[in-house]
Amino acid sequence: MNQAFRPLHKINVLVTRPEHQCAFLAENIHKMGGNAVIFPVLEITDTKNKKPLLDLIQRLDTFELAIFVSPNAVHKAMPLIQSYYKTPGPLPAHIKIAAVGKSTALALKEYGVDHVIAPTKRFDSEALLEQDALLNVSGKRVIIFRGNDGRPLLGETLIKRGALLEYAECYRRSKPDIDPSELISNWSRGKINAVIITSSEGLQNLFDIIGTHGQQLLKITPVFTAHERIASIARKAGLKTVVQTTESGDKGILQGMQEYFCVNKK
Repeated sequence: MNQAFRPLHKINVLVTRPEHQCAFLAENIHKMGGNAVIFPVLEITDTKNKKPLLDLIQRLDTFELAIFVSPNAVHKAMPLIQSYYKTPGPLPAHIKIAAVGKSTALALKEYGVDHVIAPTKRFDSEALLEQDALLNVSGKRVIIFRGNDGRPLLGETLIKRGALLEYAECYRRSKPDIDPSELISNWSRGKINAVIITSSEGLQNLFDIIGTHGQQLLKITPVFTAHERIASIARKAGLKTVVQTTESGDKGILQGMQEYFCVNKK
């Protein structure tokens, strides 16, 4: 791509995704002429005690609906499921499988799960709960694969609808112990021009990590997200420029940044 037409030329983008999920954004920011500053504000690790998860997997055939809340849930749970059932494909076959978002559905596809109940427009718990398969769950056994202390809306709503629900914690999310001093120094000198936020927990962690001075810098820096709920939280926190993209996922965020900086050139 000709440098003159690179929409992110000389734009430094703070990427706050967990480190193992940064590659796609970083590579494409670079292709568009920008510089990705990797600063993970969320750490994903294995659950400390796998026994409850393994016990649930051993009786997975007693459930009628399995819901995966994130790609992390898929990548942590599916290898264990396939190892137990000794198959490269999804088992047990009678279970309907649902995913909160497009990226989660794509992760399931990597494990041979092609038929997934998922929203086609908004990609959040609210949108998934509008799907027919989740409207009529009275008396049905449902399992949700998620991280520790996940957002309660999905499970609480299914219980209200009469589902017999169990949670399978398959990973843990935590705030990394990271020194923000170099980041704050660069930010103060105008070397951070955009911030990508992909979860409300990540936004809260970023606030906590960067402290008062960093928060003031964040409030005047364009922030990009693909989620309406995160955009709303960011605005309520005082962030002045929050761009919530119409297209979902990382591709939507990249498209939103391209459009924004083509109009708002430095």
